[in-house]
Amino acid sequence: MSSRTYHDPLHGGIALHSVNPAEALVLELVDAAPFQRLRRIRQLGPAFLTFHGAESSRFTHSLGVFHIARQAFQRLLAMDPSLERHRGVLYAAALLHDLGHAPLSHTGEEMFGTHHERWSARIVREHPAIREPLERFQPGSSEAVAALLEHGTSERRVIKDLVSSQLDCDRLDYLLRDSYSTGTSYGQLDLGRILAALTLAPDGELAIHPKGLMAVEHYLVVRNLMYRSVYNHRLNVVCNWLLEQMIRLARELGPDQVWTDSTMRCWLWSAHELDLEAYLANDDLRTGYHLLRWREEAPRPLADLCDRFLNRRLLKALDVDSLSKEKQLECLALARGLAEAKGLDPSLSCGLRHQQLHGYHPYRGGLRLWNGQQLQALEQSSALVKSLSKPVSTSWLIYPKQISQELKRKVGQYLAQI
Repeated sequence: MSSRTYHDPLHGGIALHSVNPAEALVLELVDAAPFQRLRRIRQLGPAFLTFHGAESSRFTHSLGVFHIARQAFQRLLAMDPSLERHRGVLYAAALLHDLGHAPLSHTGEEMFGTHHERWSARIVREHPAIREPLERFQPGSSEAVAALLEHGTSERRVIKDLVSSQLDCDRLDYLLRDSYSTGTSYGQLDLGRILAALTLAPDGELAIHPKGLMAVEHYLVVRNLMYRSVYNHRLNVVCNWLLEQMIRLARELGPDQVWTDSTMRCWLWSAHELDLEAYLANDDLRTGYHLLRWREEAPRPLADLCDRFLNRRLLKALDVDSLSKEKQLECLALARGLAEAKGLDPSLSCGLRHQQLHGYHPYRGGLRLWNGQQLQALEQSSALVKSLSKPVSTSWLIYPKQISQELKRKVGQYLAQI
């Protein structure tokens, strides 16, 4: 028997034993080149410029998701042994759910216009190192995993919910992991109590025992706080905006003015024709190298943007969410005018960024409580959960430091009128 243990900072030892066919499958998938690529994709994209410890990878996170899914599955299997035949698909889907991420994770999706769910499914369907082990394990497994990742469809809803739902193994791991790596305390949820509360409703699908209600309430509050304090942090917003402007400008300048290797050339100017090889060839290392080259060799506007990002000379951001959309646009016009007066390019130094945190969706796969006698929607039992259903929006005005004093004074006049 061969075995392997990954020593995880959150979960301790994640042991895999080849004597177990499903774990042998996981071992083979982990060693495949498309999964090893996730070592070169940062979990939190450019958030390391805001939280200096945010250096963990999608590889580490994906192993954590598998580990939590395995624990959850073992608990549910004791209640319904018929779930056994879904073990391989669940393990593979939990492990491979982020396989198709672009460089810098979610930021890369905005930069390049990709969708990681679609690419994850395509890699599972088409890459031999992923598809063939799945098919050897059980014919039809590759399509079952791909459909689950791309469309959220599964023969058993409970399997889908463990991979993608409002209380899935992905969210449980990333909240714990991102809180740990960013040095924030908001993400310290009670994983053990949540897993212990997982049960099956009379319809055979996922539910929560009331003894775990407070732990689930805490989890939903944690998620809200992490989005507000980490994922939507104003400097993350600025970094994402800067990176998007770099890619937009590089595409506009064209291959005659911007150096690229053959892979990045495909990503920039033939994105709709990307094949599997070109897609998997791009990661944080390749994209980062291009930013370094552009800082040294690209036309001045693009070089300046890259220098801003690489040397953390970031733009500023002002919260204007309380203003009407019309007033926000007036503030943007004001910022652009002030920037131009300072000799700056307003299109590359001023922007308006809107984001929305949707919170808990009671009507989109909402959670249910089951005490053995009564099945009830979670929000019906918890006023706290109901309060988290309301979407929260943010609007940030992005601008250069040089106009900070005058811009704040004039925007302050708008805010005083509210």
